Amino acid sequence: MGHHKSKLSPEELTAIVNSTEFTEAEIRQWYKSFLKDCPSGILSKKEFKRYCSGFFSSGDPTDYAERAFSFDTNQNGTIDFREFMCALSVTARGTFDQKLKWAFRMYDRDNDGHVTKSEMEEMIKAIYKLIGDRRIQEVLPNRLTAQQRADQIFSKMDKDGDENITLEEFKIAVSQDPSLVLLFQDEKETPSNEEPKIKEEPGAM
Repeated sequence: MGHHKSKLSPEELTAIVNSTEFTEAEIRQWYKSFLKDCPSGILSKKEFKRYCSGFFSSGDPTDYAERAFSFDTNQNGTIDFREFMCALSVTARGTFDQKLKWAFRMYDRDNDGHVTKSEMEEMIKAIYKLIGDRRIQEVLPNRLTAQQRADQIFSKMDKDGDENITLEEFKIAVSQDPSLVLLFQDEKETPSNEEPKIKEEPGAM
């Protein structure tokens, strides 16, 4: 791969500041780290999985990363730095409403505006794999399996019983029971005075 430019242009920096919740200093810091692992300036799925493992260190991010790669907004198979920072901003510092929309987008695999029960089950299983058994027991001490959790969430959200969940149904259910999105909380966020690091994923493909 070729090497990307070492610095963001003032225009690029301003655009990212306006699109995220990060400061200019934080964006520069992330860009420096981003280029260390992605000299080309773009992030493949393989590299994205390693980024995910850096945030969620206790589990397997493979399935989750496949879904989170929806932040490839131009659908070219890679994530550039701006797309990466927009995704990170939502997950780490976004408003509750932004996180809800992001979560719904992750569930809605075919992007048709509805979440089916099978889509719900697939997503919950991916989350369980991502955050690992220890974190699952901290968040869900009642020891529900992924299948049981998916059934529980779906029944709470599908108020009209049509076997499809809309964004509005999703928002209403979560506003009534915030624990429905506890699984989407990051284990940690990199402090602003510490260089972001990517944890290597053993056996990454």
